[in-house]
Amino acid sequence: MEDCVFCDIVNRELKAKVLYENERVMAFYDLVSVAPVHFLVISKTHIVAAKAIDKENSGVVAEIFEVIAELAKKLELVDGFRVVTNSGKLAGQTVKHLHFHVLGGRVFEWPPG
Repeated sequence: MEDCVFCDIVNRELKAKVLYENERVMAFYDLVSVAPVHFLVISKTHIVAAKAIDKENSGVVAEIFEVIAELAKKLELVDGFRVVTNSGKLAGQTVKHLHFHVLGGRVFEWPPG
């Protein structure tokens, strides 16, 4: 996808501190961390947002959550973690590529601010 920072990371045109990678999924640390542990998990195939998930691409979303569980164990987030995705401008989505923020290592409140 043209002008997509996450596609640029997948294509190695931009650097990222990669935590995990396979043929379909990549996880890397967020540059603007809001928690002691804050990483992103994405599909390597461009999916614009959660609103674009369908029967053809939903399998990678399940795989993303499997990766999240694996990394949470590896990073010892035993007391819990938060998974967040924003879909669309009003929700605060700034990169138009489906991604999941994984946040841990501190107490989170609900509702978020």
